[in-house]
Amino acid sequence: MIQVRRSEDRGHVRHGWLDSHHTFSFADYYDPAEMGFRALRVINEDRVAPGEGFPTHSHRDMEILSYVLEGGLEHKDSLGTGSVIRPGDVQRMSAGTGVAHSEFNASKKEPVHFLQIWILPERKSLKPGYEQKHFSEESRQGQLRLIASPGGEEGSVSIHQDVRLYSALLGKGQTVTHALTPGRHAWVQVARGAVRLGEQTLKAGDGAAISEEKAITLTADAPSEVLLFDLN
Repeated sequence: MIQVRRSEDRGHVRHGWLDSHHTFSFADYYDPAEMGFRALRVINEDRVAPGEGFPTHSHRDMEILSYVLEGGLEHKDSLGTGSVIRPGDVQRMSAGTGVAHSEFNASKKEPVHFLQIWILPERKSLKPGYEQKHFSEESRQGQLRLIASPGGEEGSVSIHQDVRLYSALLGKGQTVTHALTPGRHAWVQVARGAVRLGEQTLKAGDGAAISEEKAITLTADAPSEVLLFDLN
């Protein structure tokens, strides 16, 4: 079973410096039918104007992943971490018992375009933590590269939930397949380009919830970047 969530059906807010699309309910955008999928709670596609960003604010009991598509995202937090996240980087922040952080566009001239992803943790009141790793284009070209998983499998960042997140860069006509073990589910998010999933064509910003399938096959109709979540 495949249920498609179209880009144009997402929540959308524009605050001058911020242009944000919400796949699931978030902040002032609320749709009781779109509260997440399995442990996946938030996928926000954000574009932030040069020199602007999110001032220091707090979170708790959430696994937060940042995935930059263009530009640089400057991160600071109450754990003492400071870094700039760029394309190919994956940042994981475990909010746990509580963490304060800020995210700003690292450039005064160019916008930053990134995905903010929230995953519900396996349990509450975990110790806050931070991790950032880089995954080269070569390691993701034409294949699904594991970038986040429980225990940091295959050099991925470690998350506190039974979720495995893959990234793929596909040239036109390239195909990737991911097997789903019985009882597992998947979410596909197209970051850019266009791919075919079964009889459906998914374009940039589209997502799809997948259940009761043995495998997922994606074929690119154009150069594409895709995220695939394997969920329990």
